[in-house]
Amino acid sequence: MTDFNSELIAPKAKKIKKELTIHNDVRVDNYYWLNQREDKDVLDYLHAENDYTDAVLKSTEDFQKSLFEEMKSRIKEDDQSVPYKFNGYWYITKFEQGKDYPIYTRKKETIDAEEEILFDCNQMAKGYSYFKLGGFSVSEDNTLATFSIDTVSRRQYTIKIKNLLTGEILEDTIENTTGSSTWASDNKTIFYAKKDEVTLRSDKIFSHKIGEKVADDRLVFVEEDDTFHTYVYKSKSRKYLIIGSSSTQTSEYRVLQANNPEGDFKVFQTRERDLEYSIAHYNDSFYIITNKDGATNFKVQKTPETATAKENWTDVLSHREDVLVEDIEIFKNYLVVNERKNGLNLLRIMSWDNKEDYYLDFESETYTASIGNNPDFNSDVLRYSFNALTQPSSVIDYNFKSKTKEIKKEQEVLDKNFDKDNYTSERIWATARDGKKIPMSVVYKKGIKLDGTNPLLQYAYGSYGSTIDPYFSTIRLSLLDRGFIYVISHIRGSEYLGRPWYEDGKLLKKMNTFTDFIDCSKYLIEQNYTSSDHLYAMGGSAGGLLMGAVINLNPELYKGVIAAVPFVDVVTTMLDDSIPLTTGEYDEWGNPNNKDYYHYMKSYSPYDNVEEKQYPNLLVTTGLHDSQVQYWEPAKWVAKLRELKTDNNLLLLKTDMDAGHGGASGRFEALKEVALEYAFLFYLEGITD
Repeated sequence: MTDFNSELIAPKAKKIKKELTIHNDVRVDNYYWLNQREDKDVLDYLHAENDYTDAVLKSTEDFQKSLFEEMKSRIKEDDQSVPYKFNGYWYITKFEQGKDYPIYTRKKETIDAEEEILFDCNQMAKGYSYFKLGGFSVSEDNTLATFSIDTVSRRQYTIKIKNLLTGEILEDTIENTTGSSTWASDNKTIFYAKKDEVTLRSDKIFSHKIGEKVADDRLVFVEEDDTFHTYVYKSKSRKYLIIGSSSTQTSEYRVLQANNPEGDFKVFQTRERDLEYSIAHYNDSFYIITNKDGATNFKVQKTPETATAKENWTDVLSHREDVLVEDIEIFKNYLVVNERKNGLNLLRIMSWDNKEDYYLDFESETYTASIGNNPDFNSDVLRYSFNALTQPSSVIDYNFKSKTKEIKKEQEVLDKNFDKDNYTSERIWATARDGKKIPMSVVYKKGIKLDGTNPLLQYAYGSYGSTIDPYFSTIRLSLLDRGFIYVISHIRGSEYLGRPWYEDGKLLKKMNTFTDFIDCSKYLIEQNYTSSDHLYAMGGSAGGLLMGAVINLNPELYKGVIAAVPFVDVVTTMLDDSIPLTTGEYDEWGNPNNKDYYHYMKSYSPYDNVEEKQYPNLLVTTGLHDSQVQYWEPAKWVAKLRELKTDNNLLLLKTDMDAGHGGASGRFEALKEVALEYAFLFYLEGITD
């Protein structure tokens, strides 16, 4: 590692003692004051940390720029999506040379028709340091489109309406929404979800008639339970408008025929604690993915549209202990099921006449396959996507009748030196301390010797049942080509090995997530993939919590750690129900108003467990406007680490003063964040170009 300028003085946040008491337990938080977003002292501190990070890594500035250009150069700038046809139009998303944002277009009836630009986000983003088009929805007569924008990065979208015939933006403006909206069949009524101003929980569904005052919009549904959020969409059949209400492990839906927007929504199946289900409509039936009757890994059921309560549901695909049902796609002649078995994605093709039932063949253990955009019930073609750690992503059309595959598009890697055969991938299994086998997906450049000297970046998430599948990345090539091994650890808390894998890494079993990651790290060292002098770890959001926990438990294993937008002040955040997302998270982490959950959370909360000891080199990133993990969590964490840690390792905090949870909005701006992260790793490894 290049020695950094030791004369640089790290910022020191002032200490203002605050005692937080619950369950007769007192926590002292000296940096609680950092939660005042508009306070001058807070902003001064964040700027000082940014300046310090820039100064420490000043010697890498040119390297960061060249890394940015290197990663950018692999991306096809003038690119476009594979067209899909919907309601008489072909829809295409494209990017143009040198431009940061997508352009959404359509063509009437034939792919050779004249192009019609719906939304050019490059024009729309002018004048904003952050811009995001939340989505758009076209009326059934194809003349109007709702669209939504966020220019702050707190995911509070403003919905507007565009006349697609004239290009005029109507006066209707609906603020503080989730960004999505859906049309009734009358082409003049839209439904949308509004957010609570403080918690940002989507709690109300409204309907709006084009041209009428937004203040007069009809309140259709209120989600009173503050552990649920609500949303609205239209079925693929376009027959039904559907309101969904979801918490971590309970769901409920309401349906209304789309041609009757003034009508009342009817409950599909009343919510029951721990009953999860999702619905899809086709012909005269609804198809349901559900965990009903103890179907831990979910099953597929069917019910008449006239009798939707659960006692009418019958099995289409029964529950299996070793197969997780993740998604379905319905066609006129076939049902396609996205399954997961032993960690691997499977696409199962089942004909409605029961004559065919088979799986598409994927020859790998480190790949991702998923159902793509299939808006047409009558199609004989399934569109799906496929990529692997060593295989650029492809959009593929599979013909049910001919049993043939057509690659519609394969991701281009604009690098004359790139050859996928120069890389190798494998799946390996570590044994956790309780005997469970933890899978890892590994990729590296061929020819590397596993002698313990290789730098290795170990990544994981491990919460909410969210699975990080092994995927291809052109950006990651900048690591691999410089000798890094890249590993995704499929730890408990995800659903990689099915729903029980998730259940075993949440609530009062959350510690398994952290110890799994550590046991994977030890295995990688034992097997000479790397050593503690060259092992790096990375995680973001709940994965940042993971980083904070593992460096409290076993800091000696890691040379450096990157924690992006990390959720590190678990107890304080989960006790504050005014913070966005808190109440909806109780089923994931527990409610600390309950004494048992409080003490368990406190036992692993990174901020509460910082001690006087040595920690690895750390790069911590956040966004001032983050609505999911508030910026003050990482800021407080860094301040406390700076106060207590006993080493001279790097501790860097970088706050994006313009962005939120997802980082910068432009497709290339985001690469600058990656360049900083990679430069940090290379700096520690002594790699200078």
